[in-house]
Order: sequence, then structure tokens, then C-alpha cells
Amino acid sequence: MPTTSVASNKAKIARRVIEVLEYFDDAHREATVMDIVRRYDRPQSSTSELLCSLVELGLLHKDPHSRSYSLTPRAALLGTGGQTDMVRDGRLARLTDRLAAQTGLSVALFGKVGLKTQIVSWRAGARCSPATVRGLFGGLQEPLCDNAAGWLLMSTIAPQRCDAVLRRLNAEAADTRKFAVGDMAMRLNAMRDTGHLRGPAGFGSSADMVAMLLPADGTDHRLVAGLVFGNEDRVNAESLLDCLNEAIRQAMGSDDTAPSSIEKLPNAA
Repeated sequence: MPTTSVASNKAKIARRVIEVLEYFDDAHREATVMDIVRRYDRPQSSTSELLCSLVELGLLHKDPHSRSYSLTPRAALLGTGGQTDMVRDGRLARLTDRLAAQTGLSVALFGKVGLKTQIVSWRAGARCSPATVRGLFGGLQEPLCDNAAGWLLMSTIAPQRCDAVLRRLNAEAADTRKFAVGDMAMRLNAMRDTGHLRGPAGFGSSADMVAMLLPADGTDHRLVAGLVFGNEDRVNAESLLDCLNEAIRQAMGSDDTAPSSIEKLPNAA
């Protein structure tokens, strides 16, 4: 029993470290202890201790005057060495920057974790009603069948495997979230041809989104980019789809500064 308890505590600490790092975004460049406590409903004392530890590790900086915390460059660069080119060379960041600037809507990147959709990155838009996107932020997870991004991610699963995935998701879904497996399979088949759709943003919100699969990067970790909006936001879905398509084409295209195109200076050292 003690071993199980220790393992459980370590898992909680790991989760809370990630929560702290995910708190920071364009709208939250700095955070106090209470900001983290309120967002994740965590104890104040242990949160304060955790933030101090992250300062010691060089992942957070603490302002001695405001007593607020901010991310360090080390936090941003941690783990980039093992990523694909579109992460390492900043193409994903340029994509979200462009979409946010062009549309003013909230921009999200979604990925798949097991049988769940995860908000990998979240950027709140200036045009969006706060009520529409309240409670949406990076790191959230919910079943793949409950949101449009999850449908797109499921469409990348081989058809012979996808049927079993759909049956399992439907069996595990709450009664109010059950779906017709055959109908969902037909919907996914259509998405395999288009790679995009308009549908529910999910994660407990009433928002919709226009979403599109990003090009494959040589791994099984496909991503979806989505523009999120509410019923009160006046949007043209076709125009948003064109915007998404062009932004992805531009951002995910060949990079002029790729290593193969950089002039080598053998005598520079």
C-alpha cells in the first residue's frame, strides 16, 4: 500500500507541474499563486511550494516586486530537440499567430491521447465572446467522439481499426452521449476525403469550430487546427475554411531556412 500511495503522489505532482506550465499563454503572460489555485482548484500551500521548485529548476521566473511568475526560455525549449521540424522551426507557432491575426477568433491545436481529444495549444481570440470560450484552455481532454476535432483525428485511423474504436467509445459513453456507430463511420469516411469540417468545439462549451487536419509529419501524432466561435459571432464558415487552408499551406510549406538550404561554412570554427 505505501508503494501505491507514493506512486499516486508522484503522478499528482507531475500533473500539477504540467498544469502550471500550460496556464501561461498570450492572455496570461504572468501568474500569481492564487491564479493557479483558482484555475485548477489546488491547495494554496502546495501550489506555492511547487512554483518555488519550478523557479529553482529554471522553468519559471519570479518577480521579486510583484511576486508573480512567468515562463523562462528553458520552459519553451524543453523537449524541442526531439520534435519534428514543424515544431522545431516554429511553423506551428507561425500558423496560430497568423490565424489569430487574420480572424480575431480563438485558435486551437488538437491532438489525440489514447481515445481522447486534447487541446494541445489554446489561444483566445479578441473577437470571441468570453462566455463562449470560458473554461477552454490547453491540456483539456474529452472522448474523441464528443467534438469535431476528435472526428477528424479518428478519420486518420485505418478503417479496419476504426470500427472497433467507435464501438468502444460508444460503449463507454454516457447515455446522453451515445451515437449510431454506422452513421459515425459514414461521417468519418467522408472526412477522409475532405480533411476538414464545421462542428462542435466540445469540452463542455456551446462553441462551434471550423477545423482542418494538418499535413502528416512522418509520425502517427496527427494534429488538427481549429477556429473556435460562438453563435453570437458573425462568421462565414466557407471564408474561415479558405483562411485555414491558405494559412496551413503557407505555414506548413517548405521552410527557406531548412538545414539543407543553409550555406555551410567549414572554416568558421
